[in-house]
Order: sequence, then C-alpha cells, then structure tokens
Amino acid sequence: MHRFKAGDGTFLAYRDTGRGLPLLALAGLTRDGRDFDYLARHLPEDVRLIRLDSRGRGGSGWADPATYTVAQEAGDAVALLDHLGIDRAAILGSSRGGLLGLVIAATQPSRVLGLCLNDVGPVVERDGLQRIGTYIGIEPAVADLDEVADRMPAAMPGFHGVPPMRWAEEAIRHYVQLDGRLGLPYDPALRLAFETAMATPLPELWTLFDACQGLPLALIRGEASDVLARATAQEMRRRRPDMIFAEIPDRGHIPFLDEPEALRAIEDWLAAVGQACAAERAAG
Repeated sequence: MHRFKAGDGTFLAYRDTGRGLPLLALAGLTRDGRDFDYLARHLPEDVRLIRLDSRGRGGSGWADPATYTVAQEAGDAVALLDHLGIDRAAILGSSRGGLLGLVIAATQPSRVLGLCLNDVGPVVERDGLQRIGTYIGIEPAVADLDEVADRMPAAMPGFHGVPPMRWAEEAIRHYVQLDGRLGLPYDPALRLAFETAMATPLPELWTLFDACQGLPLALIRGEASDVLARATAQEMRRRRPDMIFAEIPDRGHIPFLDEPEALRAIEDWLAAVGQACAAERAAG
C-alpha cells in the first residue's frame, strides 16, 4: 500500500503491482482497491495493475463530505497517474468507478487508452441505488464477520451459486472486525454525499459515453443487475457495435470479475487496447 497527497491535502492510498500496460482500477461507492483482488490473480504478466482507494475509502484519508463527488474523485484518479508519471492508462471501473472512468475519458481523453465498465453505464437505475442506500454508512447489527458472510446471499440480489468461501472473502471487504462489533472500511459520511446526489434527478450521461468514440470499450453486466438495466446495455451496444460485451449469469450488481465470461471480456479488451497502442506507434 502506497500513499500520495491530493491537491486538497487528503492522503490517498493505492496499490501498484506488475509491469507493462498501466491498468487503473477504480472501485464502487463504498468499495476500495481490494475489490479487484479476484481479477488480479488472472491478469497477464505484462499488465501493471494500479488500484486506487478513493477518498474516504479503504486506506485513504477521510475528507470533507462535500468532496465525495464523481468530479472530485475523477480528478483524484488523474492526480494518481500524474504522481506515478503515467501519461496514459487503460481504466477499469466498477459501478461508481466506471462513472469516474467516463468522466476522465470524456474530459481528458489524452490520458485514456481504453475503458472497461463493470455493471454501470450512462443511465443508472434509481431503484438499484436506493437499495444500496439502505446500508450506506450503517454499521451492521451483527457482531462478527462470519455472521455477515452467512447473511450476504440474502442481502445480494441476483447472486446464485456463490460458494461460502467467497462470501467470507466479501465480508472482509465490506466490513472491519472491531472489538465486539463490526465497523465500516469507509467514512460513514459517504451517506451524506449519497443522499445529496439522490435528492435531485439522476443525470443521463450519454454525452460522456459518446465522447469515448475511438477508445477500445468493454462492458460487463450482471444478468440480474438492478443498477444497469438491460435496455441501457442494449443502447450502449447499439451506439458502439464494436464494444466488447459480456453478460454474467447468476450475478447481480456487481460481478466479481473472475467469472469466465468476465475474464474473457477483459482479456479481449486488453488485447484491443494493446493493438490500438501498437497501431499508434506504427503510425509514428
């Protein structure tokens, strides 16, 4: 785990492993870089995986809740690339992390080699967000991680056939074991930022998506997702017929990214990014 200071003085944590094509992985609203542990085991050796804990999450410092915004967090991600001296990177974004990727690709396209979206798109379903909002910033009533793991299958709609060991791994990523109780691995004030965002109509981001024209794109969708509607995924594919797409059976929001279908899509997308880079070099 490494740390650097953002422009407002907040210390941000990140992991940086491997060598080769820079792959910046951005996690969801209450998640952190550990979400990509499952994928990391399967990545090619020539990929440099960089995982940012967004402000207020994981190992990063807590900040003014007013800065827990997509715009600020996208800026933090670019600041990390600057800190590492990386001009361009491929971006893999899960849920909110995908929105950060869309913002970066649209506003600073010269920094992005390609974009892979995990169960998120230009339209985010309010019902799915409201379900997530029921637990943001709230410590569980149970006292240990084992009990959380036992309850997770019922709390994660759309997930089927997940072995108990995976739920145990997930429990560790969602909560922190304290003395006689469970805590949160993020700033509970994220709830304030969430409620502020939900107080107004959710914007549609098709302009940002269309601005990704020319970038290698991939979309992974949980078959039972309540955050990324099938109709939205279909419209994304209509606008970008070349976009690599995988729908993951027995998964809701968000797929773990080590499912065979997800791994194939990511492998194909990384290959497309590599080919685009080679074509640029050949063109001089």
